[in-house]
Amino acid sequence: MMKRNIEHSLIEWKESEQRKALLLRGARQVGKTFSIRILGQSFKYFLEVNFEEDRAVKKIFEGSLDPFYLSERLSAYFSIPIVPGQTLLFFDEIQACPNALSSLRFFYEKMPDLHIAAAGSLLEMTISKLPSYGVGRIQSLFMYPMSFDEYLTALGQNALIDMKNSKAVDPVFHDKIINHLKIFHLIGGLPEIVGEYVRSKNILNCQQKLGDLLESFRDDFAKYKKRADIQILDEVFKSIAVQSGHKFKYSNVDRAYNHRAVKQALDLLIQAGLAYKIYHTAGHGVPLGAEIKSNKYKVILFDTGMHFRILNLNNADILVAEDIDMINKGAIAEVFVGNEFIKSMDNRIRGQLFYWHNERKGTSSEVDYLIQRENKIIPVEVKSGKTGKMKSMRVFLEQHKSEYGIRLSLENFTEFDNISIRPLYAVNVI
Repeated sequence: MMKRNIEHSLIEWKESEQRKALLLRGARQVGKTFSIRILGQSFKYFLEVNFEEDRAVKKIFEGSLDPFYLSERLSAYFSIPIVPGQTLLFFDEIQACPNALSSLRFFYEKMPDLHIAAAGSLLEMTISKLPSYGVGRIQSLFMYPMSFDEYLTALGQNALIDMKNSKAVDPVFHDKIINHLKIFHLIGGLPEIVGEYVRSKNILNCQQKLGDLLESFRDDFAKYKKRADIQILDEVFKSIAVQSGHKFKYSNVDRAYNHRAVKQALDLLIQAGLAYKIYHTAGHGVPLGAEIKSNKYKVILFDTGMHFRILNLNNADILVAEDIDMINKGAIAEVFVGNEFIKSMDNRIRGQLFYWHNERKGTSSEVDYLIQRENKIIPVEVKSGKTGKMKSMRVFLEQHKSEYGIRLSLENFTEFDNISIRPLYAVNVI
Protein backbone atom coordinates (compact mmCIF):
# COMPACT_ATOMS: atom_id res chain seq x y z
CA MET A 1 0.00 0.00 0.00
CA MET A 2 1.37 3.39 -1.01
CA LYS A 3 1.75 5.94 1.76
CA ARG A 4 1.20 9.60 1.00
CA ASN A 5 2.68 12.55 2.85
CA ILE A 6 -0.73 14.20 3.11
CA GLU A 7 -1.83 11.46 5.51
CA HIS A 8 -0.06 13.35 8.31
CA SER A 9 -2.16 16.45 7.60
CA LEU A 10 -5.33 14.38 7.50
CA ILE A 11 -4.59 12.86 10.92
CA GLU A 12 -3.89 16.34 12.30
CA TRP A 13 -7.26 17.47 10.96
CA LYS A 14 -9.01 14.48 12.52
CA GLU A 15 -7.50 15.12 15.95
CA SER A 16 -7.81 18.92 15.97
CA GLU A 17 -10.24 20.47 18.43
CA GLN A 18 -10.65 23.44 16.07
CA ARG A 19 -11.53 21.17 13.17
CA LYS A 20 -13.57 22.58 10.29
CA ALA A 21 -15.22 20.83 7.38
CA LEU A 22 -12.39 19.54 5.15
CA LEU A 23 -12.14 20.10 1.42
CA LEU A 24 -9.40 18.09 -0.32
CA ARG A 25 -8.53 19.79 -3.59
CA GLY A 26 -6.43 18.79 -6.57
CA ALA A 27 -6.43 17.48 -10.12
CA ARG A 28 -8.08 14.20 -11.02
CA GLN A 29 -6.13 11.01 -10.41
CA VAL A 30 -3.77 12.41 -7.74
CA GLY A 31 -5.11 10.08 -5.02
CA LYS A 32 -7.61 12.20 -3.09
CA THR A 33 -10.23 9.46 -2.70
CA PHE A 34 -7.63 6.84 -1.77
CA SER A 35 -6.18 9.01 1.01
CA ILE A 36 -9.60 9.77 2.51
CA ARG A 37 -10.46 6.06 2.47
CA ILE A 38 -7.24 5.33 4.36
CA LEU A 39 -8.27 7.95 6.92
CA GLY A 40 -11.72 6.33 7.07
CA GLN A 41 -10.17 3.11 8.35
CA SER A 42 -9.38 4.88 11.63
CA PHE A 43 -13.11 5.53 12.29
CA LYS A 44 -15.74 3.13 13.54
CA TYR A 45 -17.96 4.08 10.59
CA PHE A 46 -17.10 5.43 7.17
CA LEU A 47 -19.79 6.70 4.79
CA GLU A 48 -18.70 7.61 1.27
CA VAL A 49 -21.01 9.49 -1.10
CA ASN A 50 -19.85 9.73 -4.72
CA PHE A 51 -22.02 12.27 -6.52
CA GLU A 52 -20.87 11.29 -10.00
CA GLU A 53 -21.33 7.56 -9.43
CA ASP A 54 -24.65 7.74 -7.57
CA ARG A 55 -26.55 10.63 -9.10
CA ALA A 56 -29.81 9.74 -7.39
CA VAL A 57 -28.38 10.72 -4.00
CA LYS A 58 -28.28 14.33 -5.14
CA LYS A 59 -32.04 14.48 -4.67
CA ILE A 60 -31.47 14.37 -0.90
CA PHE A 61 -29.78 17.78 -1.21
CA GLU A 62 -32.54 19.43 -3.25
CA GLY A 63 -34.51 20.51 -0.22
CA SER A 64 -33.30 21.45 3.23
CA LEU A 65 -29.55 21.61 3.86
CA ASP A 66 -29.99 21.17 7.59
CA PRO A 67 -27.22 18.73 8.62
CA PHE A 68 -29.46 16.70 10.95
CA TYR A 69 -31.99 16.27 8.14
CA LEU A 70 -29.24 15.30 5.67
CA SER A 71 -27.55 12.91 8.12
CA GLU A 72 -30.79 11.09 8.84
CA ARG A 73 -31.52 10.50 5.16
CA LEU A 74 -27.94 9.67 4.14
CA SER A 75 -27.68 7.18 6.99
CA ALA A 76 -30.91 5.50 5.91
CA TYR A 77 -29.96 5.55 2.22
CA PHE A 78 -26.57 3.87 2.77
CA SER A 79 -27.48 1.87 5.92
CA ILE A 80 -24.45 3.29 7.75
CA PRO A 81 -24.74 5.15 11.10
CA ILE A 82 -23.70 8.79 11.17
CA VAL A 83 -22.50 9.36 14.73
CA PRO A 84 -20.45 12.45 15.67
CA GLY A 85 -17.00 11.37 16.84
CA GLN A 86 -17.39 7.89 15.34
CA THR A 87 -18.24 8.46 11.67
CA LEU A 88 -16.27 10.01 8.83
CA LEU A 89 -18.76 11.35 6.30
CA PHE A 90 -17.09 11.76 2.91
CA PHE A 91 -18.54 13.59 -0.10
CA ASP A 92 -16.56 12.60 -3.21
CA GLU A 93 -16.75 14.38 -6.58
CA ILE A 94 -18.57 17.11 -4.70
CA GLN A 95 -18.34 19.48 -7.66
CA ALA A 96 -21.16 17.41 -9.21
CA CYS A 97 -23.52 18.51 -6.41
CA PRO A 98 -23.16 22.23 -5.61
CA ASN A 99 -25.81 21.96 -2.88
CA ALA A 100 -23.63 19.43 -1.06
CA LEU A 101 -20.74 21.89 -1.26
CA SER A 102 -22.98 24.57 0.23
CA SER A 103 -24.03 22.19 3.01
CA LEU A 104 -20.48 21.90 4.40
CA ARG A 105 -20.78 25.21 6.24
CA PHE A 106 -23.95 24.07 8.00
CA PHE A 107 -22.35 20.80 9.10
CA TYR A 108 -19.57 22.87 10.67
CA GLU A 109 -22.00 25.26 12.37
CA LYS A 110 -24.60 22.78 13.64
CA MET A 111 -22.73 19.45 13.91
CA PRO A 112 -19.17 20.51 14.77
CA ASP A 113 -18.31 17.13 16.32
CA LEU A 114 -19.02 15.24 13.10
CA HIS A 115 -15.97 14.61 10.90
CA ILE A 116 -17.00 15.64 7.41
CA ALA A 117 -14.64 15.71 4.44
CA ALA A 118 -15.12 16.34 0.73
CA ALA A 119 -12.99 16.02 -2.38
CA GLY A 120 -13.32 17.01 -5.97
CA SER A 121 -11.75 18.49 -9.04
CA LEU A 122 -12.73 21.60 -11.02
CA LEU A 123 -13.86 22.99 -7.67
CA GLU A 124 -12.94 26.60 -8.43
CA MET A 125 -15.54 26.68 -11.19
CA THR A 126 -18.21 25.31 -8.85
CA ILE A 127 -17.24 27.58 -5.96
CA SER A 128 -17.34 30.68 -8.17
CA LYS A 129 -21.03 30.02 -8.88
CA LEU A 130 -22.07 29.73 -5.23
CA PRO A 131 -23.65 32.80 -3.61
CA SER A 132 -22.11 31.84 -0.26
CA TYR A 133 -19.16 29.55 0.11
CA GLY A 134 -18.56 29.16 3.88
CA VAL A 135 -15.39 31.17 4.30
CA GLY A 136 -13.95 30.50 7.76
CA ARG A 137 -15.94 27.28 8.10
CA ILE A 138 -14.09 25.11 5.58
CA GLN A 139 -10.44 24.06 5.63
CA SER A 140 -8.80 23.28 2.29
CA LEU A 141 -5.89 20.92 1.75
CA PHE A 142 -4.22 20.83 -1.66
CA MET A 143 -3.04 17.50 -3.03
CA TYR A 144 -0.68 16.76 -5.91
CA PRO A 145 0.82 13.73 -7.68
CA MET A 146 3.34 11.68 -5.71
CA SER A 147 6.70 13.29 -4.98
CA PHE A 148 9.99 11.59 -5.79
CA ASP A 149 10.32 10.61 -2.11
CA GLU A 150 6.85 9.06 -2.15
CA TYR A 151 7.83 7.16 -5.28
CA LEU A 152 10.97 5.83 -3.59
CA THR A 153 8.91 4.86 -0.54
CA ALA A 154 6.49 2.93 -2.75
CA LEU A 155 9.50 1.01 -4.11
CA GLY A 156 10.72 0.25 -0.58
CA GLN A 157 13.81 2.44 -1.04
CA ASN A 158 13.61 4.27 2.30
CA ALA A 159 17.35 3.84 2.86
CA LEU A 160 18.03 5.96 -0.24
CA ILE A 161 15.74 8.68 1.11
CA ASP A 162 17.66 8.71 4.40
CA MET A 163 20.96 8.99 2.52
CA LYS A 164 19.92 11.96 0.42
CA ASN A 165 18.30 13.70 3.38
CA SER A 166 21.61 13.41 5.23
CA LYS A 167 23.28 15.29 2.33
CA ALA A 168 26.00 12.62 2.20
CA VAL A 169 25.55 10.08 -0.60
CA ASP A 170 28.21 7.58 -1.62
CA PRO A 171 28.88 7.76 -5.42
CA VAL A 172 27.53 4.24 -5.93
CA PHE A 173 24.22 5.12 -4.28
CA HIS A 174 24.20 8.53 -6.00
CA ASP A 175 24.15 6.75 -9.37
CA LYS A 176 21.42 4.43 -8.12
CA ILE A 177 19.20 7.35 -7.11
CA ILE A 178 19.85 9.05 -10.46
CA ASN A 179 18.63 5.91 -12.24
CA HIS A 180 15.44 6.00 -10.17
CA LEU A 181 15.10 9.69 -11.02
CA LYS A 182 15.26 8.96 -14.75
CA ILE A 183 12.47 6.42 -14.42
CA PHE A 184 10.42 8.89 -12.38
CA HIS A 185 10.86 11.45 -15.18
CA LEU A 186 9.38 8.89 -17.57
CA ILE A 187 6.41 7.69 -15.52
CA GLY A 188 5.66 10.65 -13.25
CA GLY A 189 3.88 10.59 -9.92
CA LEU A 190 0.24 9.78 -10.64
CA PRO A 191 -0.57 6.99 -8.13
CA GLU A 192 -2.09 4.63 -10.69
CA ILE A 193 1.08 4.81 -12.80
CA VAL A 194 3.45 4.45 -9.84
CA GLY A 195 1.38 1.49 -8.64
CA GLU A 196 1.72 -0.14 -12.06
CA TYR A 197 5.49 0.34 -12.02
CA VAL A 198 5.78 -1.08 -8.50
CA ARG A 199 3.84 -4.16 -9.63
CA SER A 200 5.35 -4.79 -13.06
CA LYS A 201 8.57 -2.73 -13.37
CA ASN A 202 7.40 -2.27 -16.97
CA ILE A 203 7.85 1.28 -18.27
CA LEU A 204 5.93 0.57 -21.49
CA ASN A 205 2.90 -0.56 -19.47
CA CYS A 206 3.12 2.63 -17.45
CA GLN A 207 3.26 4.81 -20.53
CA GLN A 208 0.31 3.00 -22.06
CA LYS A 209 -1.67 3.77 -18.92
CA LEU A 210 -0.43 7.37 -19.10
CA GLY A 211 -1.85 7.54 -22.60
CA ASP A 212 -5.19 6.28 -21.30
CA LEU A 213 -5.16 8.90 -18.52
CA LEU A 214 -4.24 11.61 -21.02
CA GLU A 215 -7.32 10.72 -23.05
CA SER A 216 -9.47 10.78 -19.91
CA PHE A 217 -8.20 14.27 -19.09
CA ARG A 218 -9.08 15.34 -22.61
CA ASP A 219 -12.52 13.80 -22.23
CA ASP A 220 -12.92 15.92 -19.10
CA PHE A 221 -12.45 19.05 -21.22
CA ALA A 222 -16.08 18.60 -22.27
CA LYS A 223 -17.00 19.72 -18.73
CA TYR A 224 -15.31 23.06 -19.44
CA LYS A 225 -17.14 23.70 -22.70
CA LYS A 226 -19.36 26.44 -21.31
CA ARG A 227 -16.26 28.45 -20.45
CA ALA A 228 -13.74 27.52 -23.15
CA ASP A 229 -13.55 25.86 -26.56
CA ILE A 230 -12.60 22.17 -26.18
CA GLN A 231 -10.21 22.25 -29.13
CA ILE A 232 -8.40 25.29 -27.74
CA LEU A 233 -8.12 23.59 -24.33
CA ASP A 234 -6.47 20.60 -25.95
CA GLU A 235 -4.07 22.76 -27.95
CA VAL A 236 -3.12 24.82 -24.88
CA PHE A 237 -2.58 21.64 -22.84
CA LYS A 238 -0.12 20.35 -25.42
CA SER A 239 1.51 23.75 -25.86
CA ILE A 240 2.31 23.96 -22.14
CA ALA A 241 4.64 20.97 -22.55
CA VAL A 242 6.16 22.38 -25.73
CA GLN A 243 6.78 25.83 -24.22
CA SER A 244 8.16 24.60 -20.87
CA GLY A 245 11.35 26.39 -19.91
CA HIS A 246 10.35 29.58 -21.70
CA LYS A 247 7.97 32.47 -21.19
CA PHE A 248 4.53 31.25 -22.20
CA LYS A 249 3.32 32.98 -25.36
CA TYR A 250 -0.27 32.81 -26.52
CA SER A 251 0.82 33.20 -30.14
CA ASN A 252 2.84 29.97 -29.91
CA VAL A 253 -0.30 27.93 -29.27
CA ASP A 254 -1.91 28.62 -32.62
CA ARG A 255 -2.00 31.96 -34.39
CA ALA A 256 -5.55 31.20 -35.50
CA TYR A 257 -6.81 31.55 -31.90
CA ASN A 258 -7.30 34.95 -30.32
CA HIS A 259 -5.29 35.64 -27.17
CA ARG A 260 -8.37 36.03 -24.97
CA ALA A 261 -9.58 32.51 -25.82
CA VAL A 262 -6.12 31.04 -25.20
CA LYS A 263 -5.80 32.87 -21.88
CA GLN A 264 -9.23 31.63 -20.79
CA ALA A 265 -8.30 28.04 -21.64
CA LEU A 266 -4.98 28.33 -19.81
CA ASP A 267 -6.65 29.76 -16.70
CA LEU A 268 -9.11 26.85 -16.64
CA LEU A 269 -6.32 24.27 -16.89
CA ILE A 270 -4.52 25.96 -14.00
CA GLN A 271 -7.72 26.09 -11.93
CA ALA A 272 -8.15 22.36 -12.56
CA GLY A 273 -4.67 21.72 -11.16
CA LEU A 274 -3.30 20.43 -14.47
CA ALA A 275 -0.66 23.15 -14.77
CA TYR A 276 1.20 25.74 -12.68
CA LYS A 277 2.33 29.25 -13.53
CA ILE A 278 5.87 30.34 -12.67
CA TYR A 279 5.62 34.11 -12.22
CA HIS A 280 8.40 36.53 -12.98
CA THR A 281 9.38 38.52 -9.90
CA ALA A 282 11.97 41.18 -9.22
CA GLY A 283 13.04 39.19 -6.17
CA HIS A 284 14.17 42.10 -4.02
CA GLY A 285 12.49 40.89 -0.86
CA VAL A 286 9.75 38.87 0.78
CA PRO A 287 7.10 37.97 0.00
CA LEU A 288 8.12 37.03 -3.51
CA GLY A 289 4.58 37.50 -4.77
CA ALA A 290 4.70 41.24 -3.97
CA GLU A 291 6.82 42.02 -7.03
CA ILE A 292 5.42 39.73 -9.70
CA LYS A 293 4.54 40.76 -13.22
CA SER A 294 1.19 39.06 -13.73
CA ASN A 295 1.53 39.14 -17.52
CA LYS A 296 4.97 37.51 -17.58
CA TYR A 297 5.18 33.87 -16.63
CA LYS A 298 6.22 30.37 -17.62
CA VAL A 299 3.88 27.38 -17.33
CA ILE A 300 4.60 23.74 -16.50
CA LEU A 301 2.38 20.66 -16.43
CA PHE A 302 1.48 19.06 -13.11
CA ASP A 303 3.30 15.79 -13.79
CA THR A 304 6.53 14.82 -15.57
CA GLY A 305 5.04 11.57 -16.87
CA MET A 306 2.21 13.47 -18.55
CA HIS A 307 4.74 16.00 -19.87
CA PHE A 308 6.87 13.19 -21.31
CA ARG A 309 3.82 11.44 -22.80
CA ILE A 310 2.55 14.57 -24.56
CA LEU A 311 5.95 15.29 -26.10
CA ASN A 312 6.28 11.62 -27.08
CA LEU A 313 9.97 11.57 -26.16
CA ASN A 314 12.15 8.50 -26.60
CA ASN A 315 12.46 6.20 -23.56
CA ALA A 316 15.83 4.81 -24.54
CA ASP A 317 17.40 8.25 -24.75
CA ILE A 318 16.62 9.25 -21.17
CA LEU A 319 17.58 5.87 -19.71
CA VAL A 320 21.10 5.91 -21.18
CA ALA A 321 21.76 9.66 -21.38
CA GLU A 322 24.44 11.19 -19.17
CA ASP A 323 22.66 14.53 -19.39
CA ILE A 324 18.88 14.53 -19.20
CA ASP A 325 18.83 17.63 -21.39
CA MET A 326 20.29 15.61 -24.27
CA ILE A 327 16.91 13.99 -24.79
CA ASN A 328 14.68 16.88 -23.93
CA LYS A 329 13.75 20.10 -25.64
CA GLY A 330 10.93 20.66 -23.17
CA ALA A 331 12.99 21.31 -20.05
CA ILE A 332 11.85 18.17 -18.22
CA ALA A 333 14.35 18.74 -15.39
CA GLU A 334 12.89 22.20 -14.81
CA VAL A 335 9.38 20.70 -14.84
CA PHE A 336 10.46 18.10 -12.30
CA VAL A 337 11.99 20.70 -9.96
CA GLY A 338 8.95 22.99 -10.14
CA ASN A 339 6.63 20.11 -9.31
CA GLU A 340 8.81 19.00 -6.40
CA PHE A 341 8.80 22.55 -5.01
CA ILE A 342 4.99 22.65 -5.21
CA LYS A 343 4.67 19.26 -3.49
CA SER A 344 6.97 20.32 -0.64
CA MET A 345 5.01 23.49 0.18
CA ASP A 346 2.42 23.94 2.93
CA ASN A 347 -0.57 21.99 1.64
CA ARG A 348 -3.01 24.32 3.40
CA ILE A 349 -2.48 26.98 0.72
CA ARG A 350 -2.15 26.84 -3.04
CA GLY A 351 1.53 26.68 -3.95
CA GLN A 352 3.17 29.43 -6.03
CA LEU A 353 6.33 29.38 -8.14
CA PHE A 354 8.61 32.25 -9.15
CA TYR A 355 11.55 32.90 -11.45
CA TRP A 356 13.79 35.89 -12.20
CA HIS A 357 14.79 37.53 -15.45
CA ASN A 358 17.23 40.42 -15.59
CA GLU A 359 15.29 43.35 -17.03
CA ARG A 360 18.25 45.63 -17.52
CA LYS A 361 18.75 46.55 -21.15
CA GLY A 362 21.28 44.51 -23.07
CA THR A 363 21.17 41.59 -20.63
CA SER A 364 19.63 38.12 -20.80
CA SER A 365 20.32 36.62 -17.37
CA GLU A 366 17.63 34.33 -16.01
CA VAL A 367 17.34 32.19 -12.87
CA ASP A 368 14.96 29.24 -13.10
CA TYR A 369 13.43 29.53 -9.63
CA LEU A 370 13.45 31.84 -6.63
CA ILE A 371 12.49 30.33 -3.29
CA GLN A 372 11.96 31.85 0.12
CA ARG A 373 13.58 30.42 3.22
CA GLU A 374 12.47 32.44 6.25
CA ASN A 375 13.30 36.03 5.26
CA LYS A 376 15.87 35.15 2.60
CA ILE A 377 15.45 34.89 -1.16
CA ILE A 378 17.50 32.06 -2.67
CA PRO A 379 18.10 31.73 -6.42
CA VAL A 380 17.94 28.19 -7.82
CA GLU A 381 19.29 27.19 -11.21
CA VAL A 382 18.41 23.85 -12.77
CA LYS A 383 20.98 22.02 -14.89
CA SER A 384 20.08 18.76 -16.58
CA GLY A 385 23.64 17.42 -16.63
CA LYS A 386 26.79 17.54 -14.51
CA THR A 387 28.15 20.80 -15.88
CA GLY A 388 26.85 24.24 -16.67
CA LYS A 389 27.78 27.87 -16.38
CA MET A 390 26.41 29.89 -13.48
CA LYS A 391 26.63 33.39 -14.98
CA SER A 392 22.96 34.20 -14.38
CA MET A 393 23.20 32.98 -10.81
CA ARG A 394 26.17 35.24 -10.11
CA VAL A 395 24.42 38.23 -11.69
CA PHE A 396 21.46 37.72 -9.35
CA LEU A 397 23.68 37.24 -6.29
CA GLU A 398 25.57 40.44 -7.06
CA GLN A 399 22.54 42.60 -7.87
CA HIS A 400 20.52 41.41 -4.87
CA LYS A 401 23.40 41.10 -2.39
CA SER A 402 22.28 37.55 -1.66
CA GLU A 403 24.39 35.30 0.55
CA TYR A 404 24.26 32.17 -1.59
CA GLY A 405 22.54 30.34 -4.42
CA ILE A 406 21.74 26.73 -5.26
CA ARG A 407 22.43 24.77 -8.42
CA LEU A 408 20.47 21.56 -8.96
CA SER A 409 22.13 19.11 -11.35
CA LEU A 410 23.19 15.48 -11.72
CA GLU A 411 26.23 16.20 -9.55
CA ASN A 412 26.55 14.91 -6.01
CA PHE A 413 26.47 17.23 -2.97
CA THR A 414 29.28 19.78 -3.00
CA GLU A 415 30.00 23.48 -2.54
CA PHE A 416 31.53 26.01 -4.94
CA ASP A 417 32.28 29.42 -3.41
CA ASN A 418 28.87 30.81 -2.36
CA ILE A 419 26.91 28.33 -4.49
CA SER A 420 25.66 25.04 -3.08
CA ILE A 421 25.59 22.21 -5.59
CA ARG A 422 22.72 19.80 -4.93
CA PRO A 423 21.55 16.71 -6.86
CA LEU A 424 18.28 17.09 -8.76
CA TYR A 425 16.81 14.35 -6.57
CA ALA A 426 17.40 16.45 -3.42
CA VAL A 427 15.01 19.34 -4.19
CA ASN A 428 13.26 18.88 -0.84
CA VAL A 429 16.44 19.15 1.27
CA ILE A 430 17.75 22.50 0.03
